[in-house]
Amino acid sequence: MKLYFLPSRLALLSLFFLTINLTFAQRPQNFKKLLLTGKVVDVETLEPLEYATITLRNDRRPEMLQGGITKADGTFSFEVFPGKYNISTEYISFKTVTQEGVVIRSNKDLGTINLEIEASALEGVELVGERTTVEIRLDKRIYNVGKDITVRGGSVSDVLDNVPSVSVDVEGIVSLRGNDNVRILINGKPSGLVGLSGPEGLRQIPAESIEKVEVVTSPSARYDAAGTAGILNIILKKNELDGFNGSIILNSGIPKNFRGSASLNWRSEKVNIFTTTTVGDSESEGGGLFNSEYFNGADPSNFSNERRNYDRGRKSFFTNLGLEYILDDKTSLTVTGFYRKSDNNSLVSTYIESINATGTFNSERFENEVELDETRQFTANYTKKFDDEGHELVAEFQYETSTEDEDSDIISAIPEEVFTAESQKRILYQVDYVWPIDENTQFEVGYRGNFKTQVNDNNVAIQENNVFVRNTDLSNILAYTENVNAAYTQFGKKIDKFSYLLGLRMEHSNIIIDQRTTNDKVEKNYADWFPTVNLSYEMNEKENVTLGFSRRIRRPRAWSLNPFPSRSSITFFRQGNPDLDPSYSNTFDLGYLKRWEKFTFNGSVYFQKSTQNIERITEETGDLIEVTANGSTTLVPALRSISVNLSENNRIGTEFTLTYTPSRKVRLSGNFNIFNSQTIGDYAGNNFDAEIVSWFSRINASVKLPGGFDTQLRAFYFGPRANAQTTSKGVFSLSGAINKTILKKKGTLSLRASDLLNSRRRKSTTTSENFSTYTEFQWRIPTYVLTFTYKINESKASKRRRSATNRGGEGGEGFDF
Repeated sequence: MKLYFLPSRLALLSLFFLTINLTFAQRPQNFKKLLLTGKVVDVETLEPLEYATITLRNDRRPEMLQGGITKADGTFSFEVFPGKYNISTEYISFKTVTQEGVVIRSNKDLGTINLEIEASALEGVELVGERTTVEIRLDKRIYNVGKDITVRGGSVSDVLDNVPSVSVDVEGIVSLRGNDNVRILINGKPSGLVGLSGPEGLRQIPAESIEKVEVVTSPSARYDAAGTAGILNIILKKNELDGFNGSIILNSGIPKNFRGSASLNWRSEKVNIFTTTTVGDSESEGGGLFNSEYFNGADPSNFSNERRNYDRGRKSFFTNLGLEYILDDKTSLTVTGFYRKSDNNSLVSTYIESINATGTFNSERFENEVELDETRQFTANYTKKFDDEGHELVAEFQYETSTEDEDSDIISAIPEEVFTAESQKRILYQVDYVWPIDENTQFEVGYRGNFKTQVNDNNVAIQENNVFVRNTDLSNILAYTENVNAAYTQFGKKIDKFSYLLGLRMEHSNIIIDQRTTNDKVEKNYADWFPTVNLSYEMNEKENVTLGFSRRIRRPRAWSLNPFPSRSSITFFRQGNPDLDPSYSNTFDLGYLKRWEKFTFNGSVYFQKSTQNIERITEETGDLIEVTANGSTTLVPALRSISVNLSENNRIGTEFTLTYTPSRKVRLSGNFNIFNSQTIGDYAGNNFDAEIVSWFSRINASVKLPGGFDTQLRAFYFGPRANAQTTSKGVFSLSGAINKTILKKKGTLSLRASDLLNSRRRKSTTTSENFSTYTEFQWRIPTYVLTFTYKINESKASKRRRSATNRGGEGGEGFDF
């Protein structure tokens, strides 16, 4: 366990002991120096403490001090003059041990000095590799990834799946408090790194590139208003250790999962260069079934049973390279470039059984898809700090391009070829000015312009007379433009134990939906105001209450606006709705935090009311699809999934996180969330009112074993839930990991197992007046990953200077007094 000191600490220590030595060097030469030795360890873990300070004081001559510091193995050895001393041994966040009246007349070994951690000093002290898992701020909670060994060798999806209040379903859809309309940011900004059309991008970012995740359920005015559930801000690593340092990570897993990663950093007084580069080659398997019953009134029902197998492969490359230049002690310029590329292939095998009054018919459908994804992003950040602490001006520019090209060959009774090309360009400008009026008062104002253009080119060709002919009913080009100009201001103040942060944000949205195939163009312009309120009352140092209010918006995505259908099977397709309007939500959040010596409790009660709520419903189109098998043809009703605006959704819930640390070798934590969701609305003459109570819970247990072993076990359960038409059963999963330090603590070996019981699968039922469909889906089978990590120079004591860049993204570091 190593500690980050303030930049001046070791310099002061060196000067301190140099002065002592020079002082004693002036003493008469007949005083022969003696050797003082010993070792300093953590009394609980028995780990050596490097850079602990040993100070010798003589009561007769208190101005004459002698001493030294410990080495990496906790030992110390230095010369002292004979005498009688009071010897103090100190280490930050540990209780000082003083040995009084120690007489030194010859070389002396003090033996092992045991230091005990001081519980009251733990808050706010950052220990490398032992950081507090969750930090609480006025407007957010911060989850530090460093301690979680169950995500080593994984992806961002694995990281998010262990964050309190967050859940990731079997398809990779991320939800916050059970609501999947969550805004995911990278370093405080929207990014194509998370994927253009779903969660796939999150599976391609390695977990080792993530420093922390900020969970923002009551966002301040500085944040984008998008995301009715709240915001997840993923902060990528940017090492700040002096000199050259970093780590090398190698993974191997079952199913096939090979990956190598290097996180390197070189820092001097003026320049900091940092990079994380990862290459990977992996495979995964999954499956699903879709059993539908179509009602025919008094006549017998028709049935369609589909079984699907998924075989996926991915070769990926991810890198980020950054350069920070310190212009002076208050000004810095940082440029960062990201590049991500993945070459994916998947085979979806579908086996269809159709049953009607005339008999049973079997058919097959095979879809072989090749997908190439690329994202390039450039960011420039200028930070100017003024004389007052916290007084700063930050300007940032970001340019990004992303592409996703999919090429599919479908083998069925009627072969198809499908090519989809998606591209996106985004430009972002941002300026933030923070002015601390006094020690307890802060004013902030800022602007953000986010300009995005996305083009989806879908080409579908169906074989006719051994020739592939373009299908004009499915082929189309959609261009989607989203320009959002935003300005905000917020004011915060602390009065004794009471703090408040009041903000107002205005966003003007210009949305253009250009269906180039039909020359249909829709443009929408609207301006919205988003007030935010965050209040906090600190009862004492270990107990506080918070109250937050925020108004949020959910803008429809491009694919949900495209009127052209996209088929996932011959009888089922998705279709967009160009008339879809944004949804708005108002959220209240009451929180309570209490710390004891070994317990920490963090709970909240929340209420959210959404209007023009966006829901996906499934309906029959009225068309009958010919399914040919065994030389016979049967007609199967076609189903369509479409997004619509229902009138409203009301969600009320409560959650709590409880952490128990009986010792520094054992840590237990649990997160529980229960909510009631009520949807109200009608569409096309049908009522879609629905109400359900659902809950999810996560339990983590971390134990340090003898011999340098760390273990962690994680259990997760998401209770039954429902929307307008679909009810889903609960999902349970169990994962675990074991970690061993090797190579004199420069290396670690980790073994991680995900979904040990093979139970992580979705089971749901969708019903209407005309049909009922039961679905099971499993994204991937259980996985096992072995990870080797080697640290380069990270064990050396190094200083952490003040951050000269906007590390916390658009949320900064929150409003902390």
